[in-house]
Amino acid sequence: MALTVSDVDRFEAARPRLAAIAYRLLGSASEAEDAVQETYLRWQAADTGRVEVPEAWLTKVLTNLCLNQLTSARARRETYVGQWLPEPLLAGDPMLGPADTAERRESVSYAVLVLLERLTPAERAVYVLREAFDYPHREIARILDLTEAASQQILHRARKHVAAGRARTAVDEAAARRIIEEFLAAATSGRTEPLVRLLTEDAVAIGDGGGKVPAAARAFEGALAVAKFMRGLFKPGPAQRALAGGSVEVHVTTANGGPALVAVIDGRVFGVMCLEITAEGIAAFRNQLNPDKLERATRQWAATAHGAPLLRLFDSPEP
Repeated sequence: MALTVSDVDRFEAARPRLAAIAYRLLGSASEAEDAVQETYLRWQAADTGRVEVPEAWLTKVLTNLCLNQLTSARARRETYVGQWLPEPLLAGDPMLGPADTAERRESVSYAVLVLLERLTPAERAVYVLREAFDYPHREIARILDLTEAASQQILHRARKHVAAGRARTAVDEAAARRIIEEFLAAATSGRTEPLVRLLTEDAVAIGDGGGKVPAAARAFEGALAVAKFMRGLFKPGPAQRALAGGSVEVHVTTANGGPALVAVIDGRVFGVMCLEITAEGIAAFRNQLNPDKLERATRQWAATAHGAPLLRLFDSPEP
């Protein structure tokens, strides 16, 4: 059926919210965009005159499309090359959605997106709709074809899973910046000991190259193992120099609302390293290197202004 101008306007008004929901559900901006577009096609084919609350109808269609996608994504990730990490979103990206409450900010943090991968699709949907968008359980029940009691029980389980992985207290932005500067100084010193002192005992480092960029097949675990890896990463040899293919500018920024390092080569985002910084030290480094998951970050980077890089690598040929 042909949509009226009013129908199109109503969908476009809902598009930012739908995209933000889909990203939190899928952990992928490109898949979120596909889900929103498919929702539009369903809207185009619907008898919109019979839809009493368009926003609710669109949310239900989108959420169920995402649930189907999550089920198939789990099967695909079993054959994914190396570690799988979500697609990071840089500061200012509209797909990050609302950030006016602590719950909404946390729901899109990189650490929480990683934790959401452990939830069942239903748990993830209830958690996102309730925590990030403040949907009442009555509405969530309609969207997911549940009872209100079931929605409440699912949310309780999901919160427990997420809280168990977020036991530490995060630091504020100014403290995070100081720790990152200390980390870069230690990482480029060529010494392991200063790095170990900045990390928690159970620190982890994970990289996602998607089989397209070299990345460790397994996570590094423990302060010493992570420190040795970071020392090598920031004091790279000829193979890493050849892989980069040019001077690398390292900027401090935010991704998914948290501290991050962005590596840029000739204006292209080569990597986004999201750091989980707690009062006890740096607990995690999650490094996205898969170029397919950095296309949106590159566009966002090009559209915003940044200061001088905090660090440059490969400015001159290796002796």
